[in-house]
Amino acid sequence: MRTVRLRLHVPRKSASDVYATLADFERYPQLCEAVKNVTVTDVSEYRTVSQWEVTFRAGLLRWTEEDTLDPGALTITFHQLEGDIAVFDGSWQCVDVAQGSEVIFSAALDMGIPSLADALEPIAARTLIANIVSIVRGLVGSAEAIACDTEVTVGSAS
Repeated sequence: MRTVRLRLHVPRKSASDVYATLADFERYPQLCEAVKNVTVTDVSEYRTVSQWEVTFRAGLLRWTEEDTLDPGALTITFHQLEGDIAVFDGSWQCVDVAQGSEVIFSAALDMGIPSLADALEPIAARTLIANIVSIVRGLVGSAEAIACDTEVTVGSAS
């Protein structure tokens, strides 16, 4: 299993404005090329269930996730319920910084094929990072990746 962490600086936008944009999942396909479709199927005050279709290299990945929204903390936590990836869980956090805000994205992913994990997961991690940068830029206009790392979880097959 790989963990991806990415920090992006968003100039001239407050964390609360960026959070509101990130939490509006159904607008993603209109604002960023990597996301082909998002359907929110269940909504409550702080929880949604959403179905995603996102470009992955030459194809598409599809999954359903449960999202927990915390507007006070400016966080979104997601947990995959089903889909093309064996495990895909993570979070978004928005924080105010000098001259704008930062978006902190983290996710754990496992392609579910232990014998191919060493080959598939690095590709998936790089593609995920590129897609997240594209998504954030599409949603908020301007964003610069300022930190990025991936790691393999100890005891995993990869």
